[in-house]
Amino acid sequence: MRSYWCMTMSQLVALLLFCNKATGRAALDWETRVKISLGMARGLAHLHAEGSGKFIHGNLKSSNILLSQNLDGCVSEFGLAQLMTTLPAPARLIGYRAPEVLETKKPTQKSDVYSFGVLLLEMLTGKAPLRSPGREDSVEHLPRWVQSVVREEWTAEVFDVDLLRHPNIEDEMVQLLQVAMACVAVAPDQRPKMDEVIRRIAEIRNSYSGPASPPEETAAQAP
Repeated sequence: MRSYWCMTMSQLVALLLFCNKATGRAALDWETRVKISLGMARGLAHLHAEGSGKFIHGNLKSSNILLSQNLDGCVSEFGLAQLMTTLPAPARLIGYRAPEVLETKKPTQKSDVYSFGVLLLEMLTGKAPLRSPGREDSVEHLPRWVQSVVREEWTAEVFDVDLLRHPNIEDEMVQLLQVAMACVAVAPDQRPKMDEVIRRIAEIRNSYSGPASPPEETAAQAP
């Protein structure tokens, strides 16, 4: 059985999402983004199921999602957040923190789900979790921006322009956006469990590229 955790680093999701654009390299296509998202979901669900359901990642972000050579998403840095709780969080990490964690400083599995939702929004929008719309002193969280655009019924405006070049995938993008928005619900009890997230993402992937791997198969490989 393959492991959910990468033991060697291949590539970071953050680099592929943002540095590829900056350097003019080809952007991640839709199928690859869905595949990575499913791998991330399986890794986090595996973590949440271990230790009698007591394990929490607490520091999920695109720069600690690693990719194998086959572009399978792998969760890393589990446990390190607990060792660094006395250090202030860099501003870029705040964009992944659930509202209740910003107040209580205590992550939970539900706050992990929120962070995962932000990762999905990054996949869909190609934007960083914190945005500066127009002014250097003005900061907007990615979930709030997406919510404001969707409320105005301009849903297509949230998607990465590189994705919009691919034909016949808008329905799948909207479905994944709905999953992401459920994950970043303000109220923790309104967020789905990761098993439900896996099921919904797998259905989306099936509709686009054929049957996905069964849930028990993992999305990362150990050497």
